Amino acid sequence: MDCAFDGAKVTCFAYGQTGSGKTYTMLGNGNSVRGLYILASEDIFKQLKTRSDLEVWISFYEIYCGKLYDLLNDKNILFAREDAKNNVNIIGLSETKIDNSSNLMDIISFGMSARVTSQNGTNNDSSRSHAILQICLKRKNKLHGKISFIDLAGSERAADHADQL
Repeated sequence: MDCAFDGAKVTCFAYGQTGSGKTYTMLGNGNSVRGLYILASEDIFKQLKTRSDLEVWISFYEIYCGKLYDLLNDKNILFAREDAKNNVNIIGLSETKIDNSSNLMDIISFGMSARVTSQNGTNNDSSRSHAILQICLKRKNKLHGKISFIDLAGSERAADHADQL
């Protein structure tokens, strides 16, 4: 977390088979188990008490069947484009300013309700898409640091579940 406050881009991946707890690790259970999103948010807002020059903005999108969808803006289709400096930009992605951890979790909950899920042999409500939550630290509308949480869809092969088809 400190690196983002120093101007770096930080990424956390959740990778594994369906049902292994990737989304649970990111979200927690809403009660006694706090996920990475809320833990990071609490750390960010704690540090902001001494860094009043920075603002927190979030965006949340999913990748499903090779397309990008904005989870905070009616699942509008987004486009990944590379600029002249070889930076990948997500065109059309909405950003929302947040002021506290509770606000962040409300927005994440809204985005999660739009995410593609389905029932399978392992899980009743399995994520079928990759979800990317970006928390940007900005100073005067200019990016200062970024934290990206990437919750990947299950990594198993179809052959791993052939007996359940």
